[in-house]
Amino acid sequence: MKREWRERLLTLPSLGWLLLFFVVPTLLIVAISFRPRALNGGIGEGWTLETWSHVVEPSYPLVIWRTVWLSGLTTAICLLLSVPVAYWLARLSREQRNWMLLLIMLPFWTNFLIRVFAWWSLLHSEGWLKQALVFAGLVSPQAQLLYNEGSVLIVLVYTYLPFAILPLFAAAEKFDFSLLDAARDLGAGKLRAFSSVFIPGISRGLGTAFVVVFIPALGSYAIPEIVGGPTSEMIGNKIALKALVDRNLPHASALATLLAAAVLLPVIWSLLLEGREGRVHR
Repeated sequence: MKREWRERLLTLPSLGWLLLFFVVPTLLIVAISFRPRALNGGIGEGWTLETWSHVVEPSYPLVIWRTVWLSGLTTAICLLLSVPVAYWLARLSREQRNWMLLLIMLPFWTNFLIRVFAWWSLLHSEGWLKQALVFAGLVSPQAQLLYNEGSVLIVLVYTYLPFAILPLFAAAEKFDFSLLDAARDLGAGKLRAFSSVFIPGISRGLGTAFVVVFIPALGSYAIPEIVGGPTSEMIGNKIALKALVDRNLPHASALATLLAAAVLLPVIWSLLLEGREGRVHR
């Protein structure tokens, strides 16, 4: 009992931090979404469902679909690129691995907005990337590399790729690679051994990588704002527009609540499934 209470006391600071800076702000946002908008742009008195009736505007389903589509595609590309990288890193010597990890984390040393603006300059019609593609005959001079969903996708993948590599590497580092040799000895080819043994062996890393890429991508604001256009807005841009330009905080809170629910409900559902499977196995 003493050990159990000691463990609970040790978790109190972390639990208090999460409650104060995550749970309480989220509950406040949900509460504000049921308040009316004040004439001066603030939060009015009383409670109302009027704000939620405006959330079903005709433009929102398209924006929500675009947000989910780009976030899902970003996550899929990051995972496809990260799995072989994690496998390769785990097979390197310790010294080589440390250097490669340093190179992977190097972009974090530069300000996020500077990196996004660097991509803006690369994809600009006068940027050297566009000029190189035109010179190689891969695109026409009239092609637009900026302000579309493709440019948003490229920068999203660039931004979140390290977030997928690191948890996958952590899982691959603990993987027993002798299992691959055993699978090949039993007649499996290299690709079959990789897909049937290695991928299931790092499933926890895949789940973590999915979460740390998909959830931040859903709330992206700066990337579609800088390299995207009116046809590539995501839900984060709509929230910023309602909060900063229209000064409609209840409307922005309702959109933020929808986004939070879209993130939390699948996580809660998966946790419930895991708990149910654990009870069945016991």
